[in-house]
Amino acid sequence: MVDVITTTLPRLRIGKLELDFPVVQAALSGYSDTAMRLIARRLGAPYTLCEVMLDKLILEVRKRKRTHHLMHVDDAEHPVAGQLMGADPLQFGPAAMRLVEQGFDVIDINFGCPVKKVLGRCRGGFHLSQPDVALEIVSRVREAVPEHIPVTVKMRRGIDDTQESRDKFFTIFDGAYKAGAVAITVHGRTVTQRYDGPSRWEFLRELKEYAGDRVVLGSGDLFDAQACLDMMQYTGVDGVTVARGAIGNPWIFGQARALAAGLPLPVPPTLFEQRNVIGEHYRLAEELYGPERCLPNMRKFGIKYSRLHPQGDQVRADFCTVRAPGAWREVLTKWYSIDGPGEYQDVEEPNPLSAAAVRHSCEAVH
Repeated sequence: MVDVITTTLPRLRIGKLELDFPVVQAALSGYSDTAMRLIARRLGAPYTLCEVMLDKLILEVRKRKRTHHLMHVDDAEHPVAGQLMGADPLQFGPAAMRLVEQGFDVIDINFGCPVKKVLGRCRGGFHLSQPDVALEIVSRVREAVPEHIPVTVKMRRGIDDTQESRDKFFTIFDGAYKAGAVAITVHGRTVTQRYDGPSRWEFLRELKEYAGDRVVLGSGDLFDAQACLDMMQYTGVDGVTVARGAIGNPWIFGQARALAAGLPLPVPPTLFEQRNVIGEHYRLAEELYGPERCLPNMRKFGIKYSRLHPQGDQVRADFCTVRAPGAWREVLTKWYSIDGPGEYQDVEEPNPLSAAAVRHSCEAVH
């Protein structure tokens, strides 16, 4: 658990929820299960979102050992949001209510997923092409869940960069608040862009100025703690959601807290610190899925964690070979039994439209 650090950033309000820090963990398909969320909370995230769930699956799933992890909420992770995705507006309300019954504190609606098979089934980002359907979904969720449960929305800046797409974005953006959404997260890429090219922080800046007092969170190209603060400073958004930048690097939340308090960037986690967190993550995953079923998922995490190790390529290779329950302990024994300094993972080329790039340009001029 990180020490509480007082920062100068304002608290983030999501309806009646008040979070002490505006950097939160995003919903991550295939990653942000209970184990990842708990680790993030312990290391400084004030709020997390579960991996996106299909409304149809939520309504059909039964309480069985093989599927209990899908809607599992731990007592130690509140507040936590359940994220919904689907095609039929009629299913969203009952599915949202099922998530509330499971213990989720917020219902988040996904209008942003850019995966081709999702779009082909009229889900996720596809809804940005049909404002009437999107707004019906928001209304049905808001009407279905109790008043004290906040409803939020995740969007991209549009299907593409056409004027028609922009117009539909703002129709959904404005209409969602009118329908009862209390906060909207916007990723600075389009749906067709997927994860290629830079996230347009300039669009987020324009959007927040337009939104006024309405709560807007930003997303996209947040791969280190400084980028989180840069996005908020440059765009004015009320908070940010860290997605890929948090996979294998849950320390990003505590690092952002330190920077926001005016402290130097903390040194990277030592090898013993990494070992303790990786070991606990695996323990939680085994508890959630069972020793055998957790292996494919945790290999993905091990690969990401390895980037903070000085011998990252070799550590990655060994995590990839883990096939037997408990074998991950051998990797920890081999590579993390002697303490030493860790390394910050390499960050992609600076986003040319990010606040960091703007700041560096200004410093160069002066």
